[in-house]
Amino acid sequence: MIINERKIDKLLDIKVTVQECRKVLERGANGLGLTVEETAVLVSGVYSGTVPREELFEAAGAVRQSIYGNRMVLFAPLYWSSHCINNCAYCGFKVSNKSERTVLSTIEVEKEVRVLIDKGYKRVLLESGEDPERNTIERLCELMEKIYAVRDERGGRIDRINVNIAATTVENYRLLKDADIGTYSLFQETYHLESYKKFHRGPKADYERQITAHDRAIEAGIGDEGLGVLFGLYDWRFETLAIIEHAHYLDRVMGVGPHTISVPRVQSISGEPFNPAYPVDDETFLQIIAILRLAVPYTGIILSTRETPDIRRMAYGIGVSQISAGSSTEVGGYSKSGVRKAEAIGQFDVGDHRPLEDVIFELIELGFIPSFCTACEIKERTGEMFMPYAKSGEIKRYCTPNALVSLKEYLINYASERTREGGKRLIADELEKLPQEEMERVERLIKEISECKAANSLYT
Repeated sequence: MIINERKIDKLLDIKVTVQECRKVLERGANGLGLTVEETAVLVSGVYSGTVPREELFEAAGAVRQSIYGNRMVLFAPLYWSSHCINNCAYCGFKVSNKSERTVLSTIEVEKEVRVLIDKGYKRVLLESGEDPERNTIERLCELMEKIYAVRDERGGRIDRINVNIAATTVENYRLLKDADIGTYSLFQETYHLESYKKFHRGPKADYERQITAHDRAIEAGIGDEGLGVLFGLYDWRFETLAIIEHAHYLDRVMGVGPHTISVPRVQSISGEPFNPAYPVDDETFLQIIAILRLAVPYTGIILSTRETPDIRRMAYGIGVSQISAGSSTEVGGYSKSGVRKAEAIGQFDVGDHRPLEDVIFELIELGFIPSFCTACEIKERTGEMFMPYAKSGEIKRYCTPNALVSLKEYLINYASERTREGGKRLIADELEKLPQEEMERVERLIKEISECKAANSLYT
């Protein structure tokens, strides 16, 4: 059993004091993670108002800093087909939504990728609806091969393709492994069984198929797994404890914890409105992120452009370590190469419409290092190999230098003068924080980038 609903329901009934919350915060601040029971204390504390809010944020921010430093990984979602045979109540791609459907050709996908590379991206999250006839695994693997082959005149390329597709078989996951997948990302949406059944129709309605998908992906050799829950479908307290239980299960039983955890909230969709029965307010949402950082300190917490710039800004320092930026949730949305009529649909409405460079400039102004680093993929620090680095905090020794290297490449090849000047100051400030030997090594790499204007093979 991956999720024990009875156990979680009992934990939701506990009453906690400020002192009990502080005791758990003290344990969480050491960066070793929390049990489900300890996490339940903080969840109850947030719900009852007894958790010291600023102390929660301070502890989570300190853990984020100790493991990943100031770096913030950036990526873009890339939708290649809106065809889907499922009817999920909250999704713009649901089959009952009669808006325009699109599937991109190989040439159109290449156009999308060229637009993204020309903006500086090195990571994409490849996504589609579930349609066994149009969106086959073989077709997806062909597209991945094509994406990896695209180059711009500067030598820029996509180095890591993460994939978010419907749960499938071990054989299909092996095909994705052979196609050089990065992270396999799949959200449970809601861990509450009855709610899951309520919101899903079609193949995705199979709860067991969904919740065991990562097991099959790991069996197929895909080491980096991405979990996620769509907050708003059920009680956030239950969902938070359940995703922690799922993370612990993967770590304990499958031998590798989640590489990432995504925290989307239900947003409006075109065509047919969906109003969540359990909406999560902004303040609670931020505290959920902080709790997740303390409970699963090693994981990358992802925040998408579903959220507004203000919410994203507040979440950066309390746990989030990866963000999408400049995103389109429409098929063909970057190059406008696909069918994008007035009635064309995205998977969900976007809350942060700013272009990539505006987000990068803001991160720099806030003291974060915008990172396009794909070193762990290149150096094969993935799956079981990645976990010891992340759990010990050793990964920071790689994250900070590599983030600076990738930022320098971005500044040279893609940034405006405003962003370039701010980035130079940030790099100088961050270099001074490094030990002398490490600083000299990063300076050498930056010098090489300045001369050859390509950083893809210069990571450590």
